[in-house]
Formats: sequence, structure tokens, C-alpha cells
Amino acid sequence: MTSTNTLEDNIKMLEQYIEYFPDFPKPGILYKDVLSVLSHSDGIKLLEVILKQISIKLRGKVDCVAMLETRGFIFAPILSLHLNVPCIPVSKKGNLPGPVIELPYILEYGEDVLTVQLSSITKGQKVFIVDDFLATGGTLEAASRLIEKAGGEVVQGLVLMEKLELEGRKRLNFPMISLLSE
Repeated sequence: MTSTNTLEDNIKMLEQYIEYFPDFPKPGILYKDVLSVLSHSDGIKLLEVILKQISIKLRGKVDCVAMLETRGFIFAPILSLHLNVPCIPVSKKGNLPGPVIELPYILEYGEDVLTVQLSSITKGQKVFIVDDFLATGGTLEAASRLIEKAGGEVVQGLVLMEKLELEGRKRLNFPMISLLSE
């Protein structure tokens, strides 16, 4: 693993750190645990190299990184550092102090509310949105609508894993990078 490998080669190498759990969360499902990368120091180093490679391609094209609670909080600051831009939290209602903008949205299993601090996004700001997993796309779609409501424009998204059969990407109006898919 070096920064001289291509991004594609490094992503292929990342797959060795993914752990599989049969019959989780219910019988018949093979769960791919993307966070298992963090259980291996070499996996963390490789992920950092990958995020740096992605950042190099996006330098000058984004003004801030929006991290979705909670797993996006793990990966977005690395991108933010390599892009030399601020990192802002998008969180569930009640988790951010100060004045916030809220957006209620519907999930497969109910309703929720996302928030962003009023002062964290400026009008016209180009935003790179980061989460760990893309399934149906509901949370990423709601987060992008919230960012637009706050005055920003989502110009890129990134997830570590995407569940392709659910076609969540179709709900999004911005380009997505998925490191791994299932």
C-alpha cells in the first residue's frame, strides 16, 4: 500500500479488511462490515491514502465537507484535512447546539429530523457530503435538501459502501463516489 498505487488498486486492496457476518441482522443476509477496516492499522492507513487520493481530485472544487452523523464523522475530517476546507456536522435533531436549520424526512421505518447549524453553511458554498453507507438514499437525499435549504450546493458525495440493489443513488441529484459495493 503506497500512494503510488492507483486509486482503483487501493480500493481493491481495501476489500481485504471487510469482515463478513452471515445471518446478520437476520437469517439469509450476509452483512459486510465496512467499519471493520478500522480494526486494522494497515486498513486505516490504506483508507487514509484512498481519501487523500480522492481529495487531490476534488481540490478547489469544494468549499466544505458535510459529515453525516455518526459514521460520516469518522471519515469526513480526513477528507477535510486533505482538502484544507472546514468540516460541518449534519446531525439528528437535538444533537447540535445553537441555532439550527431543520428538515424532517421519511425513512423506510418511520420519520426523523436532520439539522445543521445555521452559521455552518454560507450561501453558494460548494459542499462535499460524506457518509458510510448508501442504501435507499433517504438520509443522503434529506441531508442534501437540508444543505440546499441552508444555502449550500452539494457538488459531490462519498460513501464507503453502497448496496447497489436498492438503487439509492437514483434519489440523489449529485455525483457519488462509492468505495465498495454489495
